[in-house]
Amino acid sequence: MIFEQIPVGQMQNFSYLIADEGTKEAAIVDPGWDIGKLLSAAKKHDIKVRSILVTHSHYDHIQQVKDLFDATDATVYVHKEDSEEIKNHGVGKIKTVDEGDIINIGKIKIKVLHTPGHSPGSVCYLIGNKLITGDTLFVGNIGRTDLPGGSPKIMLETLRRLKKLDENIEVYPGHDYGLRKSSTIKREKKTNPHMVMLG
Repeated sequence: MIFEQIPVGQMQNFSYLIADEGTKEAAIVDPGWDIGKLLSAAKKHDIKVRSILVTHSHYDHIQQVKDLFDATDATVYVHKEDSEEIKNHGVGKIKTVDEGDIINIGKIKIKVLHTPGHSPGSVCYLIGNKLITGDTLFVGNIGRTDLPGGSPKIMLETLRRLKKLDENIEVYPGHDYGLRKSSTIKREKKTNPHMVMLG
């Protein structure tokens, strides 16, 4: 499997490239900025972008979804609660996802976890032992809950659920806001104040 964390844009965002080396099929997660950079990363590996995965529909994560769709004709996957914003961008191929759904990238299986709190349709994507968390869980922090559609109460429920995941799962956030670029569930349980407070 190819798995790349790619810094993009002016807001310390991360996009991700996931690909099956055997089938040459790839997905890009959260194309908010710099799609030229993302397409160059795909070209470097000689892989075809078939899927665009959206963790949530805030503009810094989706503003170049239409450009990437136009360049690749990839299917866009987004939770049904956050899909309206994608439809408004004029994207032609949208598949809505929900808790427990599996997205296939070649032979790679990506499991959808519905993790609302930052937005109603926020999701995390679990690929083996790697969890792409968008703006739900950062390294040492969490996403804001005071934006439209956010909920501190729902976020707490989401964090309780994430805390129960296997401690060895690696955490890959939507922004480079922490002391490191990735973490683990175990480390976040011990050092992230929002998880520590859950007891």
